[in-house]
Amino acid sequence: MQIVTAAALFSALLVQSSTAADDTTFVSAAPHAGSATSDLFPPTGTSVDSALFPPESEVGFPGPTPTGAEPAAINTAVAYPDNRGPSNQFPLVAPQPHGQSATADKFDITKYWGNLSPWYSLSSADYGLPDTSPLAPPGCSVTQVHLLYRHGARYPTTGAAPAQFASKIANATKDGLQVRGDLAFLADWTYKLGGELLTPFGRSQEFLLGIQHRQLYGHLLNNFTEAGTIPVFRTESQDRMVKTAHNFAAGFFGVPEYLDQVSIEILVETPGVNNSGAPYEICTNSNVPSRGSIGSTMASRFANDAFNATLARLNSQISGVEFTPTDAIAMLQLCSYETNALGYSAFCELFSQEDFLNYQYYFDLAFYYNNGPGSPVAAAQGKAYLQEFVARFTGEYPEAWSALNQTFDNSSTFFPLNQSIYADATHEVVVLDTLTAFNLTALFNGPPLSPTENRRENSFSSSKTVPFGTHFAIQVLECPAYQPTKQMRFVVNDAVIPVADSYVGCSPDPHGLCSFDTVVSVLKDRIDEIDFDYDCFANYTADSGIDYNGRAPRS
Repeated sequence: MQIVTAAALFSALLVQSSTAADDTTFVSAAPHAGSATSDLFPPTGTSVDSALFPPESEVGFPGPTPTGAEPAAINTAVAYPDNRGPSNQFPLVAPQPHGQSATADKFDITKYWGNLSPWYSLSSADYGLPDTSPLAPPGCSVTQVHLLYRHGARYPTTGAAPAQFASKIANATKDGLQVRGDLAFLADWTYKLGGELLTPFGRSQEFLLGIQHRQLYGHLLNNFTEAGTIPVFRTESQDRMVKTAHNFAAGFFGVPEYLDQVSIEILVETPGVNNSGAPYEICTNSNVPSRGSIGSTMASRFANDAFNATLARLNSQISGVEFTPTDAIAMLQLCSYETNALGYSAFCELFSQEDFLNYQYYFDLAFYYNNGPGSPVAAAQGKAYLQEFVARFTGEYPEAWSALNQTFDNSSTFFPLNQSIYADATHEVVVLDTLTAFNLTALFNGPPLSPTENRRENSFSSSKTVPFGTHFAIQVLECPAYQPTKQMRFVVNDAVIPVADSYVGCSPDPHGLCSFDTVVSVLKDRIDEIDFDYDCFANYTADSGIDYNGRAPRS
């Protein structure tokens, strides 16, 4: 396995552009080559106004915050966590699947954990653009970036499947539980996970994401210096969301510099309150099984027959309790959550390569039909960010046609329209809702996912699109060789996503570029065609196996 350090990754990002040119041609050095240059940030006389941007302690509504056991991987892991795997996993230890021989090709189980996977860089080639990368195309320069990103690795939702499994084991122990073989570790296993807080690894993901974006887009801070202001970055009030924004900002601006170099806006996340970062709190159809939650039902049905062989093996190694398909999913989630939180999990070695592939598809079904094109509410829930992004493109405040909070979005203080860098933290479901609202169909190329089996006919993958730390960037570029010169493109986890097939007026381009004005026009039309009120509040029934383009069916 190739050794990739964080430093090497960032160095590669910086030097790639300089090696892209033909190295057989002599190029004269510019007069300023080798001279010392510097920029100044923050502008003189600026600071954070805590009265306008109150901290978490004043905003409140942090959600559940139980703590868990401290990691002790040095005592529990089977190997020391050298940074010899993909840098996105350091310092986690992820063993090979059950039954995998020592001589077999390595199978990276972390890439098959759906939304519980650590994010990793995708390839533009996978979406039909083999000759590009997020680096500005030759002759172009990035003049603005809009970032929507997910929190890092966290503890499970309070009371979810992993905790329920632990209770099942605890209750069985009272009546005499016996284990052997692969399950011998359950003899003294205890549940060490807290609830919903960022893990140390999750914090590092966001910190490194901030560093990466400072490395890539730091030059855009000069615009703030010239304007004599500092950026406003946004997040939600849940504890992990606040900490996500702070860790990202710490990576981007440094510690403790970020405390005075960026205003972090905390929007309340609670039922009944408008928030583009949590639209499900007001879209009542989002949790209706026959509408916004059809994916959860489909995923559960798929799991009923997906792990039969492994369940038979595990049930032969335990007495006093019977494992079910629900338990199989819970143990796979424990594999993911314990690895992300504690550095290693014995649950991972219980499952085969086929099990992890089915685990991935379980999440694929849930997200494709809950928050992707198979969902009747996805576009409606993503409409708020769609409106906000278009507002930033055009310099015009958005209308209240979605879950956005117009009280904040109609204010130059809380919703500035002239920043060269935007960064909004949210949840993975909202990132996928937004990608669906933006109609980025290349992410979902192929027929709708089969409810019964993974036919591998669709390009969608939950672990690629909605992992921990996932991020969606929109680049605005100046390209003198293009007409018009102002261009735009979309990037998901380092893969440039083409739009020629779904954006009228955008021609195929090897770098995924399309005219800024054309894209804005297409997105305005998309806003008009998404009926938030109907999709979120009407009485209808959605069916599985249908690509609704994220919008509710009409009889």
